[in-house]
Amino acid sequence: MLRLHQKAVMLVGSAAVFTGCAAVQTAADRVASSTVDFADVSGATRGSGLLWQDPLGVVRVDLQLVGLPPGTHAIHFHAVGRCDADFTSAGAHYNPMGRKHGLSAADGPHAGDAPNFTAGADGRARVRFTSDRVTLTSGATSLADSDGSALVVHVTADDQVTDPAGNSGARIACGVVRAP
Repeated sequence: MLRLHQKAVMLVGSAAVFTGCAAVQTAADRVASSTVDFADVSGATRGSGLLWQDPLGVVRVDLQLVGLPPGTHAIHFHAVGRCDADFTSAGAHYNPMGRKHGLSAADGPHAGDAPNFTAGADGRARVRFTSDRVTLTSGATSLADSDGSALVVHVTADDQVTDPAGNSGARIACGVVRAP
């Protein structure tokens, strides 16, 4: 019985080592990365984050946001890397393939569409999602094209079907996607 227990401990330990190596390998295999710093329309800081692309072409987004109204919000990649005034300078949702808006739309989604997230009662949110519809490297769906891209937080949730913006309301925070 003791010998069986030792084998089980060794197996669990080996699995932990391999899992740890996989996490390290993922970080080491990032083919591109970008940062983003968010501000609201008055210029107050609203958070920051990191985007990175893995070897399979998936872009991973990890954001920390603060000072938001509690509740559910939409977030989208927008077509222009500018966050002037009321953030209309960020342009429309990033949509290089000409699709309809919404993760649930039959003819969608836009490349810039993303899942909703929720800010807590304290106005804080950790936002993590992935996308295989955009890239940080060159190509037809690159966020790093000639005019760049922005990530924009909207005041309400995205209904994920209504074109062009999912009834997600005003733009309340914006950050330009930048190479580190």
